[in-house]
Amino acid sequence: MEETLASSRRPKRGRPPKPRDNDFVTGEEFEDEEGEDYEEGLQAPARSKRKREASAAAAAALEDLTLIDIVKHNGRMISHAVKRLVEDYESKPKSVIFQILAMFFEACGARHDIYENDLDEADVDDTVFKLVELSRKGLVEDNYNSKQKGLKNFKENLVSFWDSLVLECQNGPLFDDILFQKIKDFVVALSCTPPRVYRQVASLVGLQLVTSFISVAKTLSGQRETTQRQLNAEKKKHSDGPLIESLNKRLSLTHENITYLEELMRKIFSGLFMHRYRDVDPEIRMSCIKSLGIWVVSYPSLFLQDIYLKYLGWTLNDKNAGVRRTSILALQSLYDVDDNIPSLGLFTERFYSRMIQLADDIDISVAVSAIGLIKQLLRHQLLSDDDLGPLYDLLIDEPPMIRRAIGELVYDHLIAQNIKTSSGARDGDSESSEVHIGRMLQILREFSDDPVLSSYVIDDIWEDMKAMKDWKCIISMLLDETPLSELTDMDGTNLVRMLRASAKKAVGERIVPATDNRKLYYNKSQKEILENSKRDITNALMKRYPQLLRKYIPDKAKISPLIDMMTLLKLEMYSLKRQEQNFKAAIDLIVDAFFKHGDKDTLRSSIKAIAFCCTECQADLQDYAENKLKNLEDELVLKVKTAIKEVEAGDDEYSLLVNLKRLHELQLLKPVKNDGLFEDMYRILSRLREMDNEVKSLLIINMYLEVAWCLHAVNDQNPSETSIDELLSKQSSLFEQLYYFLVVLPTYQKEGRSTTVLSCRVCIITAEMWCLFKKSKYSSTRLESLGYLPQLDVVQKFWKLCAQQLNISDETEDEDANEEYIEDTNRDAVMIAAAKLLLADTISKDYLGPEIVSHYVSHGASTTEIIKHLITALKKNADNDIAALFFEALRRAFERYMAHLNEGENQNLIGKSYSECQDLANRLAGYYVGAARNKNKSEILKIIQCGVPFAFVDLPKQLSFLEAALVPFVSKLPSADIPDIMTDVQKRAQDNNLNEDSSAWRPYFTFVQHLREKHAKNEVLPEEKEEKPVKRRGRPRKVREEPARNLFEEHNSSDEESVSDSDQRGHGGDDDDDDDAFNQPLINTFRPSASKLRSLKVSQQGTSSQKKAPKASGSNS
Repeated sequence: MEETLASSRRPKRGRPPKPRDNDFVTGEEFEDEEGEDYEEGLQAPARSKRKREASAAAAAALEDLTLIDIVKHNGRMISHAVKRLVEDYESKPKSVIFQILAMFFEACGARHDIYENDLDEADVDDTVFKLVELSRKGLVEDNYNSKQKGLKNFKENLVSFWDSLVLECQNGPLFDDILFQKIKDFVVALSCTPPRVYRQVASLVGLQLVTSFISVAKTLSGQRETTQRQLNAEKKKHSDGPLIESLNKRLSLTHENITYLEELMRKIFSGLFMHRYRDVDPEIRMSCIKSLGIWVVSYPSLFLQDIYLKYLGWTLNDKNAGVRRTSILALQSLYDVDDNIPSLGLFTERFYSRMIQLADDIDISVAVSAIGLIKQLLRHQLLSDDDLGPLYDLLIDEPPMIRRAIGELVYDHLIAQNIKTSSGARDGDSESSEVHIGRMLQILREFSDDPVLSSYVIDDIWEDMKAMKDWKCIISMLLDETPLSELTDMDGTNLVRMLRASAKKAVGERIVPATDNRKLYYNKSQKEILENSKRDITNALMKRYPQLLRKYIPDKAKISPLIDMMTLLKLEMYSLKRQEQNFKAAIDLIVDAFFKHGDKDTLRSSIKAIAFCCTECQADLQDYAENKLKNLEDELVLKVKTAIKEVEAGDDEYSLLVNLKRLHELQLLKPVKNDGLFEDMYRILSRLREMDNEVKSLLIINMYLEVAWCLHAVNDQNPSETSIDELLSKQSSLFEQLYYFLVVLPTYQKEGRSTTVLSCRVCIITAEMWCLFKKSKYSSTRLESLGYLPQLDVVQKFWKLCAQQLNISDETEDEDANEEYIEDTNRDAVMIAAAKLLLADTISKDYLGPEIVSHYVSHGASTTEIIKHLITALKKNADNDIAALFFEALRRAFERYMAHLNEGENQNLIGKSYSECQDLANRLAGYYVGAARNKNKSEILKIIQCGVPFAFVDLPKQLSFLEAALVPFVSKLPSADIPDIMTDVQKRAQDNNLNEDSSAWRPYFTFVQHLREKHAKNEVLPEEKEEKPVKRRGRPRKVREEPARNLFEEHNSSDEESVSDSDQRGHGGDDDDDDDAFNQPLINTFRPSASKLRSLKVSQQGTSSQKKAPKASGSNS
């Protein structure tokens, strides 16, 4: 390379980028360099000599660098190096070919000793064999996967080199049938070798070559079209002539070059892509599919054919989520081009069902991408409504990203109805808000019985649907001011719910539970947007709010969401805009609703709204709200007292029931001060034992709340004797009633929801009272007399009632799922209350702790989760004897089994209790894994040493304890500890006749055999870190039907490292652990309800009927 880079620079090319090293000249200096033979008449610039010196330095630097060094570390020099190679190729083609191939081998990492003459004499296979041998000897440097800082741009530079080489050669060496044929042969050969790094680099190079060839082919195609137009124009002028002959020759040459490039592309496709698209390395598979997607879009004349498209369809079944997603993204780019749609008919027919399945993929990113693809199919009318049934279930799926994507699809297809027809695209966004709201209400009709599901659907669609933020339109529809449609009662309820949910979203509140329970944080601009939204809502509602309340006050389904709207308003605007009368009217109507209704939602909404006004209003309006709340309290107390007297006089209990509900909601917010109310409630509860259980439970909860507020009011530093005496009296009265029900309720014959509510209330309030007045909390203080510690017999009665509630069947709880206060009065709430006593050290753990743990696996996933967290918390406290806790829990679970066995009536119950004992042992033994086995070996030994004597009591009846409870713990011990256990067990059995009752002694023989097998393994516990449970990311796995893949006859190629068919059909990962069932979100319990959407039909107004997707013959993938 004797010539300077400046002299080799071609005209009309862009300036090269600046090299990084200071020794190299900049692109501008190259541009300004004129050379030694500059026109003599002109005066050279003052710095021209220095520039010439810098240019010479750059040329010398390029001379010293090898191609691989440039690719590795000097990407900015690639264009200069490629130009030099192309210039040298005319005079030294073999040398240039060797330089390029040597760089390719070195990019693969091979430390080769191949020389220029070797490439001439040996064929491709021999050279590749030598390179594979180098890999086997370990003489390979992995540049492709290296994490070195100097190689961070290696892949980018390598791609840039081959792209620059193709483009630079397009006017010569590209079509000489030597250079790129040789390159193609080595690239294809190395892509099929065992070393992974060879395949990775060769695949990258081969795929980029096709991409670059397409770029050149598209340029030539443009030239061919231009030449053809020129030729046609000349033929109209002259039938013959030198210009026509020249154009014919140019047209023929251009066509030959395009054909040559397409043949090169086909050979690389068949030699490289057809093997590597199913390589064992998912990164190679992804790069193949990504490149194919680019080829089809950029060069459809060759690649938009089923023989190429089928690979995109097959990889929709790849076991790797990244490959599946890459395939989906490639298809999205295809369907995004309207001109491609006619050619995609057969492909869509074969693979549309698989595309729909991927919307429920285990990987969230794949599912979201698939939903976007389905939306494109719908816009082009390639799917029918019948195909979308399973997708609507995903509106209430647990991952928010899935729900959001489905919501976007539902809006686009069912609400806005954006589709593309032969006459052009139809934009449904321009339709009126009322039309969109009407379509949304059609969807919400399917969920009218379940407000929770309605909230999920609204949350999914809210971002896209502007009509949901058209507050004036919604209000006008609720007030029947719109002439287009008349709301049914169901639509009115759904529209009110939608108004509340949309307003909450607009002001930044959640309307569905968050998966991560994180608090929402907003930056300054986001807060301004939320404030503007709150201002818009207030402006829209300010004058119309009283009208809405007045119209819907008799309807309890609608009035509660409307009252909730008060807490979303910017109340100071009432004063600023002088709308005080409308505010007062709204407050008056809310108070009226509080006394008109008795359901929990309306009562809670009313109290919350009035309290909000008391804190957020200004000046006179705040005084008005506070006076209203005080008047409400006085009126309510009077109503409760009157109702108590009426019941005592023999009247109906309904008035007392409703007013106790109101009192309960008010006391949850603030203390209610009135002398004698507590005593009245105590009196009627003591005297009228035959009252309805719901009334009793409300009396107890109201008495408890008054006690709690009294305790809160006591001054810890200087308490008065009067206040302490009053509190002690109320404490004693409440405990008296609670202990009465602890004795009575376990034997109560009347069943039903009201009995369950009362029992749960008694359990929970008893636990809360014990925690509230914990003796250690008040010891050595002025309030010491308030401390309380229950006796053991009372704790036993408490747990007996708790256990009774835990045994309520799942079917019964499901039936009561929609009952009021169900979240406060179910078995989970009871278990949490009992666990709280242990964690707060309120009572001794010796009795209650083992009882709770013994129910670990007996009552479903939610109870199991509560106990799991309890055990985790207890293990953190070193003072807790975990071994004794576990053994006692196992013993009590086994005693329940023995009790059922002795009764001998229900074989199913016997088998279930024994299975629960085994499951409990496995669960508890599961806490000793990894390093915890060594760390806590003494605990394991203690459990076994306590368990063996227990099993040998009253021989041979309890021997099954060995097999059911101790075997899992024995498995956690090292072999060295087994002989002592075996000696102890055999010694206890030696004085007995083991053959007298062989079936009774079977657990003993099984246990001894397990000990021998364990000892024979000679295990030594490894010193390893304690394993922590890993929360699996992604979505819960689902069982799927495996789709068939034999869709095209050509799919029968094989490869030595290809992924198996079963792998490609898989959706990723291993099977779930059993514990995954316990990690299911609550919303999964609602999923069956969403199947209603499968029958959803929304008329396509203003469009032609949808085209049915043709059914594929055979199976679809």
